[in-house]
Amino acid sequence: MTFEHRTVLLNEAVEALRIQPDGHYVDGTFGRGGHSRAILARLSPAGRLTVFDKDPQAVAVAQALAAQDARVTVRHEGFAALAALPPASLDGILLDLGVSSPQLDDAARGFSFRHDGPLDMRMDPTRGVSAAEWLAKASVAEMTEVIRDYGEERFAASIAKAIDRRRQTRGPVRTTAELAEIVAGAVKTREPGQDPATRTFQAIRIHVNAELEELQQALDASLSVLRPGGRLVVISFHSLEDRRVKRFLQAHARPTLDRRLPMLEPPPPRWAEVARVRPSAAEVASNPRARSAVMRCATRTAAPAVAERGERGCG
Repeated sequence: MTFEHRTVLLNEAVEALRIQPDGHYVDGTFGRGGHSRAILARLSPAGRLTVFDKDPQAVAVAQALAAQDARVTVRHEGFAALAALPPASLDGILLDLGVSSPQLDDAARGFSFRHDGPLDMRMDPTRGVSAAEWLAKASVAEMTEVIRDYGEERFAASIAKAIDRRRQTRGPVRTTAELAEIVAGAVKTREPGQDPATRTFQAIRIHVNAELEELQQALDASLSVLRPGGRLVVISFHSLEDRRVKRFLQAHARPTLDRRLPMLEPPPPRWAEVARVRPSAAEVASNPRARSAVMRCATRTAAPAVAERGERGCG
């Protein structure tokens, strides 16, 4: 089956990279290649694009593109592997976080409570532990912690206990419909227009794929692999991701004095031009999945300087 994917903040993200025709860029989440193709359109024959993705379906699309375009290098792994690239070798990094529309819409992937299917949720179904496998073995305390911390779900304990009761009486939870039904029975109230299972599905997906840990690894790696003047652009779709990106950029844009060593100068800023962008009203109207997107971007500094910050555009 073919599933449609509409790239969020396509033009804004590519503009934010400030592409140099002969530069080397990374698309850390290839998906269906919307951002990658827009980047390639601005590169010269000497330019290069390295793409990462854990999803075998996305990798197949990327490999087909690479077979037609020698500028493209494909890596079947998560963007935490940025750390393996040579220091100061990149002119820009784009990370489009979260789950793609084809993943959400394909019931066989188990990402969505809207489509009944096996409870998998892995970005790469060939590796790691599925959501069903984790739920079959996790303790009530572990499930509570994950659902509370990664889903910001106030009924986390009730949901975890309900899953445990189900395991003891009817066996493990195996499908998305089963999990959604359990959550609906455990959640007392919910915001208007939001399915009771939304936060729990998000939390389990983040945990199964170690999404926040991988994001932190990639952010840390960006400091070493970007050249001076290189651009970091990150699109996030929920507050946990965006908060981590925001704090990372702020911490390195305005380093603070270590109170334990007051005689030392604070380290120089490592990011400048830190900015934030939201999708336009027109984009949200045409693509509702863009409504929660936040794009943050920054420039890797070359030398000590006063970092600029603001809420203007990234371009």
